[in-house]
Amino acid sequence: MPTKSLASPARKRQFGSERSTTPLPIVHDRPSDSKITWGRLAILVTVLAWLTYLVYTIMREFLNNGTQSFRFTTEAISYLVVVTFLTFSALMYLVARQGALQCFRDHVRVPRAELDSHFGAQQRSMTVLVPSYSEEPAVVRATLWSAALQEYPALRVVLLLGDPPHPTDAVVAERLAYSRGIAQQIEAALAEPRVRFSDELLICELELAADPAVSVEAVRELAGHYSWAAGWLDRMKAAEKVTDHVDTFFVEQVLGGLSAELALTATALNAAADENTAPTKERMLELHRRLVWTFSAELDTFERKLYASLSHEANKAMNLNAYIGLMGGFFRREEGPDGTILRPVADRADADFVVSDSDYLLTLDADLLLLRDYCLRLVYFLEQPDNARVAVTQTPYSSFRGAPTRIERLAGATTDIQHILHQGMSHYGATFWVGANAVIRKRALEDIVEVETVGGFEVRRYVQDRTVIEDTESSIDLGTHGWTLVNYPERLSYSATPPDFGSLIVQRRRWANGGLLILPKLWQQLRERRRQGHPVSLTELFLRVNYMTSIAWASFGRMFLLAYPYDSRLLSPVVVFAALPYFLAMGSDLRYCGYKASDIFRIYGFNLVLLPVNLAGVLKSLEQAITIKKIPFARTLKVKNRTAAPLLFVLTPYLIVAFSGLTLWRDVLAQNWGNAAFAAFNLLLAGAAILATIGLWNSVVDVWLGCTRWLCVERKPRAASPGTAGGQPEPALDWRAVIYHGYAPGAVPAGVDGASVHRHSLQNVRVAS
Repeated sequence: MPTKSLASPARKRQFGSERSTTPLPIVHDRPSDSKITWGRLAILVTVLAWLTYLVYTIMREFLNNGTQSFRFTTEAISYLVVVTFLTFSALMYLVARQGALQCFRDHVRVPRAELDSHFGAQQRSMTVLVPSYSEEPAVVRATLWSAALQEYPALRVVLLLGDPPHPTDAVVAERLAYSRGIAQQIEAALAEPRVRFSDELLICELELAADPAVSVEAVRELAGHYSWAAGWLDRMKAAEKVTDHVDTFFVEQVLGGLSAELALTATALNAAADENTAPTKERMLELHRRLVWTFSAELDTFERKLYASLSHEANKAMNLNAYIGLMGGFFRREEGPDGTILRPVADRADADFVVSDSDYLLTLDADLLLLRDYCLRLVYFLEQPDNARVAVTQTPYSSFRGAPTRIERLAGATTDIQHILHQGMSHYGATFWVGANAVIRKRALEDIVEVETVGGFEVRRYVQDRTVIEDTESSIDLGTHGWTLVNYPERLSYSATPPDFGSLIVQRRRWANGGLLILPKLWQQLRERRRQGHPVSLTELFLRVNYMTSIAWASFGRMFLLAYPYDSRLLSPVVVFAALPYFLAMGSDLRYCGYKASDIFRIYGFNLVLLPVNLAGVLKSLEQAITIKKIPFARTLKVKNRTAAPLLFVLTPYLIVAFSGLTLWRDVLAQNWGNAAFAAFNLLLAGAAILATIGLWNSVVDVWLGCTRWLCVERKPRAASPGTAGGQPEPALDWRAVIYHGYAPGAVPAGVDGASVHRHSLQNVRVAS
């Protein structure tokens, strides 16, 4: 396969961005014994350094000076709390990393023949659900192709369009129309290889039934089929338009990777024929089935907002829930004044709308790409006897290499670090469901479903939408019901990272919102698992609490350290020594992921710039806890043009730099050298991060837009006068709406929200759990 980037400059490549588009190896390198040993020592040093600081700094100051100064006592306690929480997060990083190293050391890849043999005996169905809202059609198309080319039997791929079904904007309507046709275009393109290989499988079965001996001619013929399949993919590669590093990955790794494997198999079969030998009868059938499975996916498109009986709530969770709730059901379409209603029927013969059921689900974000054997390997893992109670497995996604902007490169680095940490959390049983690409046992979802009646229609909630991090809450629900979650220790999925500061804000603010709200559910799980006789270990508990709440305490802790001039007596080199193993380990992990060890400083400044974003997400959680009102789901914009950043999030990083400069000047005058060094460190790295990730000109533009946007008021259409509209007679009474709702449109009885009637968002009434 080619390793040179095919990308053209769709987005201007910045200095300091990434050039190579070659991804990291699928299988992690086996860590050495010394690396694992150093990881254990890092954990020990961190704990000892914190204890040393507690005893020799805090206790010593209290013993020497007592508690005569209320201010000093308050400062000492608050500083100790901040240092303790930050050290705890660093310790959890080291613990999770250590678990990942052990997972990588113990992992053994399953040979391809064992996979084919397993699925030749049992073929359980899978449905891939791809929720999408206002995504670029080219992005959705690549995702659907990566799902359709999975080497998996009985595969169905469904694009769940959450867009308004009748847009008035011509550009939006054109984009939606194209998105509606993508599934059919892919299925039509697969028709030729599907028919060819299905026929050849039937011929092979008939020939082997008549004569079990495998001939050399049959081997060469099978090799020819593999060569034809590789050539079909190569022709598709040549026809693809490549404009950026994501397109490069799709062409080189999704299409090219599958083509290369098929071509290699053809070469191996020809080599066997040259030696006048052949694979066994069973292996020949398995190799034929592999070709059929690869090109036989069924594709469909579903739009829940076309149906008045389904939830129209604007979030990914309800887009998934609406379809999952229909799976395995028979329905009859009935036209109503607000749209089509799906009425359940008992007999398939009475239905005109049938949704197939599946043993497994794969929830796949519309901007994520899978490698060819993702489904095959993960379902094989789920079907091992030891994993009967595993509800969800996944490979935490990695980032596309070759990012053209500095901020996308840094965001990709943090994504690849998170891949390692999630693998380590799995080692301790503390995994969280990452909804971007999770393979789910559908039976497990049936255990956590909540059924509600909304506007007279049943709504089934498998994935909770109470917060914008719905997958995290569902992880707790599954654990409460005795299910576990496991990360598969390979790199088989890849996702785009936000290319500019504006779109990154949307993503990171959403990630920071919701963890505090879910924490009470974790305590419920602790009590339930203790009652069941399977108590949660302290390591699992600490990792879960850190995952859900560390953004909150780390953000507030950094804010206190930046803003408050703590007494110099509280500063100690021991605090730096406690943080040193964390930074050294992260530098090692960055090198392992193909980045530079010096990127730890860029990530530090990057996190300072994101400090107001994280604080905003945490405050949104507190707002939701107080108001009991859901926070709208905001999707991450990953588009070609730049996304403007809100005024507050552009100005605050500059205020951090200015305040750090003021603190530096003040501490130098006071000869408070410890605080001065910390302020200089923040000043330098935050300033560099602003230049690298936001940019001076983009800051000016976004500030101008933020200051002037309120001057622009959207023009609303003039309301028609009662009785007539533009000289036209009053429209006839909508008798269907009267018969259905019980009153005329616009004449809603007191106490009823008319808009909610038509959206079917009345107050929910819990009927089952």
